[in-house]
Amino acid sequence: MAPMQGGRAPDDARDPYAYSGGYQRSTMPGAETSDALQMGALIIDQLEAVESNQGSGAGWDVQAWYGGPFNRAWLRSQGDRREGRTETASLEGLWFRSYHPFWGTQIGVRQDFGAGPNRTWAAFGVQGATPYWYMVEATAYVGDGGRTAARLKASSDLRLTQRLVLRPELEANLYGRADRARGLGSGLTTIQTGLRLRYEIRREFAPYVGVAWNRAFGETEDLRRAAAGSNDEVQWVVGVKVWR
Repeated sequence: MAPMQGGRAPDDARDPYAYSGGYQRSTMPGAETSDALQMGALIIDQLEAVESNQGSGAGWDVQAWYGGPFNRAWLRSQGDRREGRTETASLEGLWFRSYHPFWGTQIGVRQDFGAGPNRTWAAFGVQGATPYWYMVEATAYVGDGGRTAARLKASSDLRLTQRLVLRPELEANLYGRADRARGLGSGLTTIQTGLRLRYEIRREFAPYVGVAWNRAFGETEDLRRAAAGSNDEVQWVVGVKVWR
């Protein structure tokens, strides 16, 4: 049997322990300091035209964030317009801190616009995904003069095909005290549910159609009937979801 090859390897010899393609051993090849990566995203979840039994209008639900896997600066805004005027709108600036692969806490401020006087709130909440991929946002708010509020949002993507996705959604709003200048009573004020069916031309671009139902409760219902003569609002929507 010939003796085993010995001696010093050539200078251009490949490291026998190296990965191909220039990758190195890592939980994320090529990104050994992945916990320090800074990334960002813009998510236009809803940008839609609305036709309802209370008139025509538009609505939006937009989020943007920038940061690493543990800490992120977060902006989110939602609102609606009817007959050329903004009825409700909010803008939130939040700091997100992850404490679990699927959950994180948020703290920041919220500014309300639209009909009635503007309101400013301190915001505290959690955001994440439950089993079976229900996306949840639960936020509590504290405003001036002892005002308190809470908002709960939940949604899920039901993939019917590789491109066709049905999204059921629910949003509930609660207020600790009445704010008649903005047409709000105390307790549970509104619940909105919706179904939107989108077609993903690309993952990042998906037009959709859908229907939503908006109803007020308690004193808010009385204020809404006095102002508009109707409480239940059925909305037919057509819009687009975009993210990058």
